[in-house]
Amino acid sequence: MTRPATRATVLALLAAATALSACSGWSDARVNPSNWFGRSRAAEVSPAEFTTNTNPLLPDNKSAREFLAGNQVAVDGVPIDQIVSMEIERTVAGAIIRVEGLASRQGAYDARLIPDTYDEEPVDGVLSYRFVVKYPNEATGFGDQATRTVSVARTVTQQHLSAASVIRVTGAQNARESRRR
Repeated sequence: MTRPATRATVLALLAAATALSACSGWSDARVNPSNWFGRSRAAEVSPAEFTTNTNPLLPDNKSAREFLAGNQVAVDGVPIDQIVSMEIERTVAGAIIRVEGLASRQGAYDARLIPDTYDEEPVDGVLSYRFVVKYPNEATGFGDQATRTVSVARTVTQQHLSAASVIRVTGAQNARESRRR
């Protein structure tokens, strides 16, 4: 009586092993959520993407009245100096974009990823963000890299991701992007 049970167990294990071996392509499949976007890589930044100001707290060619009236640079902040890394993590509702940047000096705060479009819709398949920070009004030290590192994250809905093939985050000196696999 143990022979038929052993034979059935062996056949069930053999069938399960065969079925699992057929799933080896799952890791490369486009429907696999972990394959949505690959690792980020450096991308070039055009000078038009950010204008470099001599004083990051005051915009060029603007009067004090415009600045005090809520100039966009004063409201949004200034671009982070360098984008160090970017990761995209899948969630149930879409994804989380995690970015680490290097500020030009210590004391950066209010870090944000601001979409380049008002409705946060991809343009030509590219979902673009600007990594901006604010600095204290008083002078702060330059410091080493560890004291100037700033991290930020932003959630993105499945609706916005469905039309995007590239996610791009831009800083003052560089940009990073991640392409859909």
